[in-house]
Amino acid sequence: MSSDTELQECEDCLAPAKAFSVIANETRLSILEALWQAPERPVGFSELRKEVGMRDSAQFNYHLKQLTDHFVVRTDEGYDFRQAGKKVVSAVLAGSFNEHPHLDPIELDETCAACGSHLRATYEEETLTVACPDCGKAHGNYPFPPGGLNDRTSDEIMDAFNQRVRHLHCLAADGVCPECNGKMRTTVKKDTENVLGTKVRVDHHCEQCHHQLHSTVGLSLLDQSRVVTFYSDHGIDLCTKPFWSLSWCVGDETTTILGDDPWRIRVSITLSDETLDVTLDADMNVVEIDQSCPSATDAESVA
Repeated sequence: MSSDTELQECEDCLAPAKAFSVIANETRLSILEALWQAPERPVGFSELRKEVGMRDSAQFNYHLKQLTDHFVVRTDEGYDFRQAGKKVVSAVLAGSFNEHPHLDPIELDETCAACGSHLRATYEEETLTVACPDCGKAHGNYPFPPGGLNDRTSDEIMDAFNQRVRHLHCLAADGVCPECNGKMRTTVKKDTENVLGTKVRVDHHCEQCHHQLHSTVGLSLLDQSRVVTFYSDHGIDLCTKPFWSLSWCVGDETTTILGDDPWRIRVSITLSDETLDVTLDADMNVVEIDQSCPSATDAESVA
């Protein structure tokens, strides 16, 4: 499906309206759930019918046939998922269809990059937001499925949120849409629309489903090996540190635009008395790294 293809224009596909009508049935959803919970797949017809709890074999066969080829595949050994079937079950388990939980605000230990006040996390409309309650500066605002709140403490929720955001941007930066696996295009532009309230922002746009992610330049450096090592040398595990606690991730006070034709952007990261200057191009590729110790007479420079 190309980027300008209409949703209904897939000749070889089950029409969207028909697809939703197929799964809008309690028995068929029970079949998908039984497949999901099976210790091993494929699952034989009789075993699957037993798990669903339907005595009428003919009636069960009718519902199973409605799912077959679109949500379920039949093999010589039995029945297994097609990808669409897995998506239906995972969406239900994530709570996107049937859960609307309330989460009290979470007071965080981390402080605002702008004013130093303690940050707060709030949950509304399946979106988790980290912001400063005093000055209002946003430090993170991303979708977080309701299922992610289940059986987790506040600390566990925030840790899951931190890892989820990192994962979303890691996929996007690699050109893979986290929603549909389509091709993701990355562009850098000046933030004239004040989307992030920064000088410059990185936009990831899916050419297939049009899903979008916006971020600061610094957020693309969370898994950069030299940056990770720089933190490790100072006794800090960057892989588990909340992204909202890193000023160079949530703002661009330490970001310098060296040029925009072509783009050259420098992010400066300071720990103790050392600074790591990372220069990136328009594709968020690192083109230069300099490490220096301002207090030393023989400041080290590492390309």
